[in-house]
Amino acid sequence: MKLLSRLHLTAIAAVVIMAVGVGVAVAGTQGHRDLGGKHGVRVGKHGHDGKCPHGRQLERNKATVVAYYTTAFNDQKPVEAVAKYGGPVYIQHNPLAADGFQAFIDFVTSFTKANPQLHVDIKRVIAECDLVVTHSHLTLNPSDRGSAVADIFRLNRQGKIVEHWDVIQAIPATSANDNTMF
Repeated sequence: MKLLSRLHLTAIAAVVIMAVGVGVAVAGTQGHRDLGGKHGVRVGKHGHDGKCPHGRQLERNKATVVAYYTTAFNDQKPVEAVAKYGGPVYIQHNPLAADGFQAFIDFVTSFTKANPQLHVDIKRVIAECDLVVTHSHLTLNPSDRGSAVADIFRLNRQGKIVEHWDVIQAIPATSANDNTMF
């Protein structure tokens, strides 16, 4: 068995890094339109216009999402959550859920009625531009292992929620490592 020299390993690593970089660059342009301009600002189908909020506005957006989520699910008041934090539209990307805030209210009402001990424990909140991401532990009752949930919310310029994506993964009984999902 012939071992590769340090030079060969360095060359292979450089090719892999370059390939990953090209893949990331290509992925970053998918579904975006070019608005031209000095910096070639790109905007997604529902994205921002290149003017990202900073500081207080990002913190406001994070607080809005946390309040929306906890009011709707933990307090079981989806109508109040929508009235306070919802925008003029609600675009839903979960293929099992319909667009619109009424669909959200109907879902949360039904889900919390079926699971009255449901609890969402938000572990992380990350904001960039008009997006806020939460990483949460969702349990249906105190004995439930639960699910790890990542939600992405888009807020409009007025700081109201207008769009949502999510990814949900059940927490398994065993793990290949000693790390938690949080």
